[in-house]
Order: sequence, then structure tokens, then C-alpha cells
Amino acid sequence: MTTVHVLNGPNLNLLGRREPAVYGRHTLADVEQRCRTVGAELGLEVDFRQSNHEGELVTWLQECGAAVAAGRSVGAVLNAGAYTHTSLALRDAVAGAEVPMVEVHLTNVHAREEVRHHSFLSPVARGVIVGLGVPGYELAIRALAGLAAEAGA
Repeated sequence: MTTVHVLNGPNLNLLGRREPAVYGRHTLADVEQRCRTVGAELGLEVDFRQSNHEGELVTWLQECGAAVAAGRSVGAVLNAGAYTHTSLALRDAVAGAEVPMVEVHLTNVHAREEVRHHSFLSPVARGVIVGLGVPGYELAIRALAGLAAEAGA
């Protein structure tokens, strides 16, 4: 079965408890369940992961790139959290491993603190979804599945 990788960065394990007025009350387990439901609808296996460690995310992106090259993955949904605004390593992993990636943020980062307005990931992303909450993940999975279908057609 073809896989979609859903990768989450630092502090996303705290969803539902961390600043619920900003991030909402959905937990990361809720996000995972919704991703798995959409994945099943599209015939995709969902590899859902979270790490607070930048290097681990880099490794996962490289693994995803290898899976894409082998025809086993449609790409990655990436919510890199604060690493979005600081990590050249994640940007380089996406570009170097040639990962079709959709960048996702639960909140509208452009309506928040200025430091969150710049993304190192956006220039190497196939698309960016911000401010739509948990449904943003679902849209990103659908987008990657559609892009893979178009590429295979």
C-alpha cells in the first residue's frame, strides 16, 4: 500500500493542553485519527510521527524521500512547528531528498508574531496550508494524493 507521511515537530505532542485558545482543544491523537480516516478513504497508509528533535525529523524526511523514489509514498505532510522558522536542516532535507511536501500550520502564522512570518520550508513545499486547524492536515493529504495521481497519469 502507498504511504503518506505525516510528520510533526516540537511541542505538537502538547496539543489540546498547550495554549488551547491559540491551538484548539484537539489532541495530536485526534489529528492522527482524522489523518488515518482520510488516508483510508484515499487508499493510503498513514505513517504518523511526532518528534521534538530536529535531527530525527531530518532522518524521517530522508526516509520519506527514499520511499517516494521507490514508488511507496506520495510524500509528506509536515507541521514542523517552530522549526519552520529556524531550520535550514529541514529545508535542505526536503530539497535534497526530493520530498513532495505540504507545509501545514494549525494557526495563521501570518497573523501571529513577526518571527513566525518567515518559513524556511515554504520555498521547497508543493503547497502551504495555514490557519485552518486540524482540517488543514486532511486537505494536505488530499493534495499529495492528487499530485501523485497527476504525476502517474
